[in-house]
Amino acid sequence: MSELQDVFDYIDANAQEYIEDLQTLVRQPSISAQGIGLRECADLVLDMMHRDGLDAHMHELDGGPPVITGHITTTQSKKTMLAYSHYDVQPPEPLDAWTHDGPWSAKIVDGYMYGRGCSDNKSGILAFNKAAKALLNVRGELPVNLKFIIEGEEEIGSLNLGPWVEKNTDLLEADGMHCLDGPNDTSTDLPDVDLGLKSVLFAEFVVRGANEDIHSLNFPLLPSPIWDLVKALNTLIDDNRRILIDGWYDGLYELQDEDYEILQDKLDRVDLDDMRAEWGIDEFAMGRDGIDAHIARHYEPTANIAGIVGGYTGPGSKTIVPNEARAKMDFRLPPNINPDEAKKKLRAHLDKHGFEHIEIQFKTAEPPYKISVKEPMAQAIIKAATEIFGQAPIVNGVSAEGTILKHVWIPCVLTGFASPGANLHAPDENLSIEHYIRGIKYAALIMYEFGKMD
Repeated sequence: MSELQDVFDYIDANAQEYIEDLQTLVRQPSISAQGIGLRECADLVLDMMHRDGLDAHMHELDGGPPVITGHITTTQSKKTMLAYSHYDVQPPEPLDAWTHDGPWSAKIVDGYMYGRGCSDNKSGILAFNKAAKALLNVRGELPVNLKFIIEGEEEIGSLNLGPWVEKNTDLLEADGMHCLDGPNDTSTDLPDVDLGLKSVLFAEFVVRGANEDIHSLNFPLLPSPIWDLVKALNTLIDDNRRILIDGWYDGLYELQDEDYEILQDKLDRVDLDDMRAEWGIDEFAMGRDGIDAHIARHYEPTANIAGIVGGYTGPGSKTIVPNEARAKMDFRLPPNINPDEAKKKLRAHLDKHGFEHIEIQFKTAEPPYKISVKEPMAQAIIKAATEIFGQAPIVNGVSAEGTILKHVWIPCVLTGFASPGANLHAPDENLSIEHYIRGIKYAALIMYEFGKMD
């Protein structure tokens, strides 16, 4: 019997309420990339928190959708935990790839809910809220001082959150922070516990030529934006995907003994064939396997081309020299690589190779970070996961929320509870109802375990 068995029984007894509330939340579109439904979704979250008896306040952001915060105090613990989540979702396109009545249906089929945001991250919002409600209704008081922050721009890099955080650090100060986001490990169906962040530096390359598309007869006399873009991109990495920008690896985090212990444990318990099967590939890039594959995924800097646009791609042929070409990239920066310095190095690299005319449009990137597995926030989550899921979770090196940490240092951990194959960021995003109810219990037990930490 768990020390929270009475709370778990309450959660089971009220499961239908939690399911219906998640359906209501999923049915409200909230697409930050397209500016759709964000205010309406924030209002809905605020109303739900008030109906659940939780402290909640809305704050306006300059240039962005509202942030919701809350603070519930207790006499049971001196610890304060910050629960981070986000109500915005990824664009649902391609719409014709969705089954079960589209991205906003929240339809339940064979024990799975389908809809954009059901896993990422609307179920995470409600897991925190419903866990707190259950603890308050059953025990009369929370086991930890609890703060909430729920934002609406996570999916586009929290572009406007930083300035607000800088002015409101008192609302966010805590002893530990965590986010309930993402699916369980594909191979074991156990939660991943991520102890840090690879920062994401978004860069869009823009190459311009003539003032309009010109007949391709004139190609010998014209600049060619697409060829320039292709050549510029080809200077960024070698055949082994090592980034060729001068000084890019300066200060890169060096793995410690505890990191190798965590990696070895993951190698022993996670079947990489399951990951390859989920992705539909026979082997990883460059034949990577074993512990090398885990090290690369968690600690290696990356330079990914997410998309290229230029010229005519419709039916048939069109004899033009396009006047513009664009490429979107995301650079993953492991701990100790500074995003602001990385921007300068990328600009210098293009200039050095004769591409001074290529414009780079950056989106704000927050610093990467990493904490030790020995941190109380990490230990509380590991203990809670072990009880709820019956085995120790899969602990990873890096990946979590960084914007807040730029202004308020809080040991931060990312974990999740969604079912493997949840299709985050893809059509038919889904969530097992069983995993959802278990996730609420997981959130409650994390609060309980962290409240007991010295």
